[in-house]
Amino acid sequence: MGFSKDFIWGAATASYQIEGAYNEDGKGLNVWDAYASDRDYVKFRENGNVACDHYHRFKDDIALMKEIGIKAYRFSVSWTRIFPEGIGKINEKGIKFYSDLVDELIKNDIIPMITLYHWDYPLALHYKGGWTNPDSSEWFLEYTKAVVDALSDRVSYWMTLNEPQVDIGCGRQDGVHAPFEKRNARDLLIMGRNVLLSHGKAADYIRNNAKIKAKIGYAPIGPCMLPKDESPVAIEEARKKTFSGGGDRFPYSLSYWSDPIFLGKYPDDVLERFGDLVPEFTAEEWKLVTTPLDFYGMNIYNANAGEQQGEYSDIYFQGKMATNIGWPVTPDVLYWSSRFMYDRYKTPIIITENGMASHDWVCVDGKVHDSYRIDYLTRYLRGYKRAADEGIPLIGYIQWSLMDNYEWSQGYTQRFGMIYVDYPTQKRTIKDSGYWYRNVIETNGEEL
Repeated sequence: MGFSKDFIWGAATASYQIEGAYNEDGKGLNVWDAYASDRDYVKFRENGNVACDHYHRFKDDIALMKEIGIKAYRFSVSWTRIFPEGIGKINEKGIKFYSDLVDELIKNDIIPMITLYHWDYPLALHYKGGWTNPDSSEWFLEYTKAVVDALSDRVSYWMTLNEPQVDIGCGRQDGVHAPFEKRNARDLLIMGRNVLLSHGKAADYIRNNAKIKAKIGYAPIGPCMLPKDESPVAIEEARKKTFSGGGDRFPYSLSYWSDPIFLGKYPDDVLERFGDLVPEFTAEEWKLVTTPLDFYGMNIYNANAGEQQGEYSDIYFQGKMATNIGWPVTPDVLYWSSRFMYDRYKTPIIITENGMASHDWVCVDGKVHDSYRIDYLTRYLRGYKRAADEGIPLIGYIQWSLMDNYEWSQGYTQRFGMIYVDYPTQKRTIKDSGYWYRNVIETNGEEL
């Protein structure tokens, strides 16, 4: 069967990781602008002030997308480029940048796919309590309205949130991402409620107000536990562990974020663990949270290892296959995640991020020979193709990332891109993987 004829092959980025121009044309500060260089949160105290300078170079970058043959480009909008203070007066220069970006993509026959929020929370709203503030979902709705009203005459694909697990788990539970906080369970549950409600209000607004027919989803991390074998017992054990509420680590749970959206309820084990601490939704709020979606986005790099019992596991062990950032290579995860998520949520799938950090450099011949990335992607896409062969509805595959960029707390030490960026000069070089991906796109994955 393979991938469908209208399968979407794309690449992804995020605003803070590539745009730079952090204080130009009226943009306000977000939590990464404020805290990335504070203390030693980020390696070498590096920040995204310049990043890949995409704000000034987006036309050249789109020309490289065209050369690779990318059919869709998933990018995020910087909230504080639109509202410098998070709410209030719209910054028209910010709107113009994204409008020009969308126009240039369409001019080059590339589908624009917008993510409304990819972790760059407005600093002014953070000072007001951020996601703990009961008004936070209204703030997000105000921002959503501005972007949708400006761009939905040309944009049909929308994602509300990127990886709420990481935004809340890494940023507010473990303190390893901006704003580098370590909050208690009560605060985290309040944040979770407001994030879910923000998603619902945004999805509802897009559904009812987009100027062209909207296709709406969101992009959580979506890795599953891998079964030890393909026996029914092993598969069901892996499925059960995949959808665990996570105990005290619930912000990282898959089901904590997706069950409310698709099933209209919190996971039973979250309710059992936290009881009255779990904030309730009104009937009207549940209606918003469960706004029907068109696709389930999944950001997946490796299988879920679950709770470690001792030093090693089936995924983490001495001599494991691993990427440059240390993440294990588990290609079957794209198959099992697609199968488990579709079985549970009955919604078509898009892999909204998948890729690897490799130890890349420009070789003496002037090219970047990233053979390990090609091998990694081949293995993972074969797993994804197995899901397609079994009839699971797959809409697309969006590779992370279009270009090397700022990798959050890792600074510029990790290269995920199909395009090499020499940061001091901003020179771009398409890697071997970019040309390999062009062939994958041209053949619709038939030669994997």
